Amino acid sequence: MLRTLEVQNYFGGLFVMGDHGSNASHKGEFAIIERHFKGMTLQSGVLRGIGDDAAVIKPDAGLDLVVSTDSLLVGVHFPDLTQPKDLGRRAMCVNLSDMAAMGAKPRWFTVALSVPRDIAVEKWFAELSDGISDIANQNDCALVGGDTTCGPLAITITVIGQVPRGAALRRDTAEVGDQIYVTGTLGDGAAALDMLSRGSTIPFCERLFEHFYAPRLCIESGMRLREIASSCIDISDGLVADLNHVCSSSQVAAEIDCSLIPIHAHTKRSYPDHSLHWALSGGDDYQLCFTVPERERESLKKMIFEGHIDATRIGLITAGDGVTVIDSSKSNTFTQEITGYTGYDHFA
Repeated sequence: MLRTLEVQNYFGGLFVMGDHGSNASHKGEFAIIERHFKGMTLQSGVLRGIGDDAAVIKPDAGLDLVVSTDSLLVGVHFPDLTQPKDLGRRAMCVNLSDMAAMGAKPRWFTVALSVPRDIAVEKWFAELSDGISDIANQNDCALVGGDTTCGPLAITITVIGQVPRGAALRRDTAEVGDQIYVTGTLGDGAAALDMLSRGSTIPFCERLFEHFYAPRLCIESGMRLREIASSCIDISDGLVADLNHVCSSSQVAAEIDCSLIPIHAHTKRSYPDHSLHWALSGGDDYQLCFTVPERERESLKKMIFEGHIDATRIGLITAGDGVTVIDSSKSNTFTQEITGYTGYDHFA
């Protein structure tokens, strides 16, 4: 069992190779770097990565930097029995989804960890780094630093991306008359969490498992939407809750038609009584919700037809405030009160 200082030295030296004390500790740290993390630091634009007190990065000319941070806590954002590789994959995907919502290309990231004393350090960190690097390498994103401490299991990743100057997608730029779209299908995140929480009492679905731990990222879609979308947000806390952020920021209202919301056939079939509610408020979908002005609808239709983006129209931006849910097909019975679809709130 490692003491707190030993845990900090073991992993802290990975990011900042300062004077931590014993030679034995240093040998272990350098070995860990070589085995598990060195490959994640190789990318253009990194002037100084792991090895100093802070990273030095150089953005490309004519681009703005976009920065996002998300923390995942055991028992809140992932189940207690989550394997370290799956934790690494999920942590990276959750953070990279924010880059997609801004229309940014991810370039660099840092990792901060809180680690319990009783973790089997070598094996656990090896598997965690495999999961992180799987997603980071797919997106050409380089590790440039981080930190660790001893405590309840939690991981915080900060991602830094680039976007053409002035072109970042925002929440406060939706306008009355814009059409509302979502990418992919909704409700899968909540369905996956239900499956994982109930264990062997429900049939296992590989598609839902992969969605929970490595949701398909919309980074390319986000970059394409820079040219046509008036606003954008990723769906992490639930469609209604996140769309309400857009409405609040843009000082507009939204009307969404639940009969138009795309729900995967398997999710609808397996959870007939819950799939619609989960699509509206379940969260953990990490799809994009975006608005498009009428003048750009043909451009979007062309992108959809040519297979460059998978998106479905679900509603309209209107005057007023808040989000109204209707059902034009009259096939669902539910309350239209926004309070029924508030999404996840850490402090509620």
